[in-house]
Parts: sequence; structure tokens; C-alpha cells
Amino acid sequence: MKSIPHSKLIRSLLVITLGAAVFAFGFVAFYQPNNIPSGGLTGLAQVINRLVPVLPVGVTVIVLNIPLFVLALKFIGGKLLFFSLYAMFISSVFIDGLTALRSWSPTEPMLGCIFAGLLMGLSMGLVLSQGATTGGTDLAARLIKLKLAWLSMGKLMLAADLVVILLATAVFRNVNSMLYGLVALYIASIVTDSVLYGVDPAKVAYIISDKSREIADTIVRDLDRGVTILHGQGAYSGAEKQVLMCAFKQKEIATIKSVVKELDPDAFLIVCDAHDVLGEGFRAYKKDDI
Repeated sequence: MKSIPHSKLIRSLLVITLGAAVFAFGFVAFYQPNNIPSGGLTGLAQVINRLVPVLPVGVTVIVLNIPLFVLALKFIGGKLLFFSLYAMFISSVFIDGLTALRSWSPTEPMLGCIFAGLLMGLSMGLVLSQGATTGGTDLAARLIKLKLAWLSMGKLMLAADLVVILLATAVFRNVNSMLYGLVALYIASIVTDSVLYGVDPAKVAYIISDKSREIADTIVRDLDRGVTILHGQGAYSGAEKQVLMCAFKQKEIATIKSVVKELDPDAFLIVCDAHDVLGEGFRAYKKDDI
């Protein structure tokens, strides 16, 4: 495993530990007492625990993960393996520890479902942001991500966990549990992507104007945003046009519109959603980025 600076290693372990604690609390406080299937190997362990109560969920998760980690060893780096083993172990310890701490009572089903999804998504986002997984379908999704980089982690985990939820439904024999599990899983996928890719998504503006130079200069000078000039041609008039392209944050959209329309009320402005913008003013690229 490539050497990691001690300060960065400690920070990563602390974030993973926090994520594991949130994961365990969400599972023990909301998933388990409300019989909401959680998906993943934790959900599978939940099913096994229902069938064989003497087997703790945390220990069962560790046992189920052993063959998966052995198979995945040749496909992932030492850093990912180390962090994932730690995340899996500490989350399992937290689950069994919190389970033994007290008797957790069921909550109002819909509230339990919502908070289960929120906490699960938050925990997954924290753990995945450090290049780790909690094992199971999270690790499977991480490996698939290496081949299908255009898919988000939230969507990959959503697909993998769906199978486990359907299995849990067959064991619990409760359609309501399945529906709550699907809602919680969907919420978790959204929160996971929000933590990983940001809750303030980027936008891209395309501006067609006869005053393109003035607009570009104002955006660069006053908003400190880069502008790219694209050369276009009107299909009807055949006139040469300059098309400005500018990436910016969601919170800047009102300012961009104001600048453009103040300089040229007749400007043609298109604002589109942008995902995963890398570069100055946004986030930096990291190897094996998720």
C-alpha cells in the first residue's frame, strides 16, 4: 500500500469511524426495530438474524464479507482494501454494541423509513468519500464503478441493494416492509450522491449575444468565472455568432442572468445542469475518483 501521510490517514480513519457510527445507529435505531430491509450484506445479515436469532448481525456481516474481500483483493488497491476492512469491522462492532446497549423500540413507520434512508445515505457518503466501502454491495458497486465510471455510486448501490430487499421481503412476509425499504433505499441513494458530488450542483450557461465580448469580460472580471468563446453560425440567417460557455455554481445563477440581460436584453441564454465539474473553482480530480 502506498504510504499515506499520518495526518491524512488519521483524518480518513476519523471520517470513516464517524460514517460507521452513523451507519450503525441508522440500522439499529430505525431499520432493525421497524423491520425495514436495509439492502446489502447488512440486509442479508438482518434476514439471517431473523431466521437464526442467535447469530448477531455485526458478526454475520464480517463472515459474509470474507469471501468477497478475498475475491476483490486482486482488483483493488491496498488503500481501498485497508480502509474497507476497517469500515466493515468498525461498523459491525458499532452495530452489535448499540444492539446490546438497550432495547430499541419501533418508531412511526414513515418517520423511521425517512430517517433510516437519511442516515444510511449520509454514512455511505462519508465512508465512500474516503475511498472506502463497508463491504458487501458497497464494495461491489465500487468495483463496478471502475468499469462504468459514468454511473453514480448512489445508483449502483440502489440496483445492488434492491435484490437484497426483495429477498428480505420474502422472509419478513410483509409488503409494507418492502415498500418502506424501497423508499429508504431511494432516499439513501440521493443523500449518498449529495455527500459525494455536492448539494450545490454546477450549472453551464450558453449565451448567444451581439455583445458577447462585453458579457464575457464582465463575467470574468466581476464574477471571477472563466468563459469559453465558441464559434457558431445561425442556421436561418447564416450569420456568424459567438457563443459563450460558462460553468458556475447554482447560487450564482441569478447574478449570471442579471449580468447578461443588463448588457443585452435580447441575448439568448440557455442554462443547463452540469454534473461532476472538475477544474479551477470547482473540485479537483483524484485518481480512481468515484
